[in-house]
Amino acid sequence: MRKAFKYRLYPTQPQARDLERTLSLCRQLYNAALQERREAYRRAGKSVGFYEQKRWLPEIRAELPEYKGIHSQVLQNVVERVDKAFQGFFRRVKEGEKPGYPRFKGQERYDSFTFPQAGTTGVKLQEDGKRVLIHGIGSVKMKLHRPLEGRLKTATLKREGDDWYIVFVCETEPKPLPENRAAIGIDLGTNPHFLIASDGEMVQAPRYFQKAQAKLATAQRNLSRKKRGSHRRKQARRRVAKLHRKIANQRKDFHHKTARKLVNAYGTIVHEDLNILGLARSRTAKGVLDAGWAQFLQILAYKAEEAGRRVVGVDPRHTSQDCPVCGYREKKPLWVRVFRCSGCGSYFHRDVASAINVLTKARTEPSGMGTAWAVP
Repeated sequence: MRKAFKYRLYPTQPQARDLERTLSLCRQLYNAALQERREAYRRAGKSVGFYEQKRWLPEIRAELPEYKGIHSQVLQNVVERVDKAFQGFFRRVKEGEKPGYPRFKGQERYDSFTFPQAGTTGVKLQEDGKRVLIHGIGSVKMKLHRPLEGRLKTATLKREGDDWYIVFVCETEPKPLPENRAAIGIDLGTNPHFLIASDGEMVQAPRYFQKAQAKLATAQRNLSRKKRGSHRRKQARRRVAKLHRKIANQRKDFHHKTARKLVNAYGTIVHEDLNILGLARSRTAKGVLDAGWAQFLQILAYKAEEAGRRVVGVDPRHTSQDCPVCGYREKKPLWVRVFRCSGCGSYFHRDVASAINVLTKARTEPSGMGTAWAVP
């Protein structure tokens, strides 16, 4: 399996300028490759493919001296990104989805470049991971906060605001945990609990976006007052972006820690197979997006796969309306947080009852599990 490792870089000012220059040239090449495809089809009805564009790269490097300092495989990856954008476009057209034709990349819309064979060329670790030698940039200081694992495959240099990171993708062996037959059902929420387990455990929702709203509102008002194109507007925009990055990083850290606890404790984890995209367009959108359910379930799935655990999604219908003891169904408004069964008199917290029903569905309705990740 492949695993990503992300580390902070601390380039000097000349190195930061070289990184920005490389990124800018890659963006220009991306836009030129996209323009060539668009014009070829518009004028001659001809489709230009990846290998045809790739063959032009040596000539581009010969005619444009600024591209000679960029590794050839980085330029090939830029052309490959254009090709993947068109592959995604044609796939969406074929499947009847909203296609979204590939667009040109503005200065703030192209933030990374990749060395596809970092394990053999282009990138090399130095001084036990304290520095990394990058082709065309030099030896850059790096914070190796955790050791790399497995065989290095690719390295991506990524700009986030004013900071730079390097993301290594390594081929690693799975690390299965000892066999565990314990199973748990979880019900995802927004406020006040992020997660409610079938054993009664409740994890408080951190609500990072809600807590930072006042700061964000102040920063965004300050941004709106600045003149477009001015230096102060750029500074204000960076402050807003930095606040959003902090919220996203806090949320991701919380998701990682919560998922790790579940994977370590249980062999099977069952959740509702929710239509999160649909919920994100409803009146509950703000809470759903702040909770980040989609990201959490994705993190939970890959951690479970690596550990040899199983994550199962079940049909969410009626999980909050059925009695977990006798199965009697009674529809009640969502603001009623206590579940008292009119059939057998059982008494539960409503979300705990829902989590128990989620687990029961996985055990009794294997044909209706929905999305499932079966791990050997």
